[in-house]
Amino acid sequence: MLFNSIVFLVFFSIFFFLFYYMNGTWRKWLLLLASCIFYMWFIPVYVLILFLTIGIDYFAAIKIEDDKTDKAKRFHLWFGIINTCLVLFIFKYHNFFIDNFNALGLTHIENWDIILPIGLSFHTFQSLSYVVEVYRGNIKAERSLLTYSNFVMMFPQLVAGPIERANNMLPQLRTCDHTISYRDFSIGFHRFFWGLFKKVVVADTASVFVDATYNNYMLHPGSMLLVGTALFAVQIYCDFSGYSDMAIGIARMLGFRFRENFAIPYFSKDITEFWRRWHISLSSWLRDYLYISFGGNRYGQWKTYRNLMLTMLLGGLWHGASWNFVIWGGINGLYLSIEKMTNLPAWKPKFLISKLMRVAYVFILICLTWVFFRAVTFEQATGIIGKIFTGFNASGFQFLDVNVFSSIVIGIVTLLAFEYVVFRNLTFDQLFDSKKGQWKLMAMTIFFFMMMLFFGNSTGNQFIYFQF
Repeated sequence: MLFNSIVFLVFFSIFFFLFYYMNGTWRKWLLLLASCIFYMWFIPVYVLILFLTIGIDYFAAIKIEDDKTDKAKRFHLWFGIINTCLVLFIFKYHNFFIDNFNALGLTHIENWDIILPIGLSFHTFQSLSYVVEVYRGNIKAERSLLTYSNFVMMFPQLVAGPIERANNMLPQLRTCDHTISYRDFSIGFHRFFWGLFKKVVVADTASVFVDATYNNYMLHPGSMLLVGTALFAVQIYCDFSGYSDMAIGIARMLGFRFRENFAIPYFSKDITEFWRRWHISLSSWLRDYLYISFGGNRYGQWKTYRNLMLTMLLGGLWHGASWNFVIWGGINGLYLSIEKMTNLPAWKPKFLISKLMRVAYVFILICLTWVFFRAVTFEQATGIIGKIFTGFNASGFQFLDVNVFSSIVIGIVTLLAFEYVVFRNLTFDQLFDSKKGQWKLMAMTIFFFMMMLFFGNSTGNQFIYFQF
């Protein structure tokens, strides 16, 4: 079930009406039922995989808390980690490793004909962080299976995040008897439409040009592939941050608070800052549970660089079972290591022109990595980069469809205007806190709706991060 669909509008309208008039345990059962229906809309039987991982980590956390010895605690910690990761490995990485072993002549095993469960990596990471936090003593194990199930399965963030932390969500889910205020509903409503605008007007429209150039890259000059790559950077940002905005908005309409997941990352002035602003829930997860566990920056410079590289390589592999994603993560790890080595983030630009140059520098470097992220194969990625640098041919550039390209430009200009003028300095909460701000929010939402009617791509494209 997609947020940008009529089906979801009907689903959420019915659910909200029931949720509003219920309280306590009844609300929790309704939320779990709605989450099951939402997830089963894709492949119904795969909800059993969710139940399996919920059961593993629920009981592992309780055993960790109840165990008397460190050895027993570590055993149940690794029991939860290994078994949860095993589910992820079977569905996401089994065929990848078999293909590589077969290519090396080590095995001759047939691939499994299985479909990756939607959003499996997201709720796997959410479950793992819960078990680790219980082991570290930062939170208590949740004794209510119903509450814990809602923590993992809560439908707004179930398939594409944000990756929530237990210390934020479990206290909100334990009683579930809060009053849904006009303020929460209004802020959530406006936030949802901001995300929907990003998805329908910018991301889905940009995808038309991106798909046309990347899917037929041998037929297009480097100039078109360069524009296609830049538009993919915009597409993936608006697709994913749009989903996060909608998820945060839906949760807020229900009276829940999700963590922020994006903070205008393309305004960053170095790669380190970019990763603090991009997919914040994942980058902070990688920092807290991989980078710090590897040793962080505690054992000298070279081990710090090694830890950054390992973290980003595994972060790339998390995104997909493909060497392209590993290379994407490796390049980002190299960027971060070089910045650590040169201490670039400490050099703060003072003048507008130097700030713009730094922003452009970050965007160009990130776009280079997006080629590997978007390309299907390594050969396609290197072919596209090769044509950009050696077969640019600006005179051969074609708009393909002038109307679509015009809509893309209008959408991007509108996006930049609102992000730079409004949301760079103000949050939705801050806007709502004044009477004038409330009118601005209402006007913006009406404007976004009109933009969707006139310039949106209404094909109902699936969100990019559903595949992860």
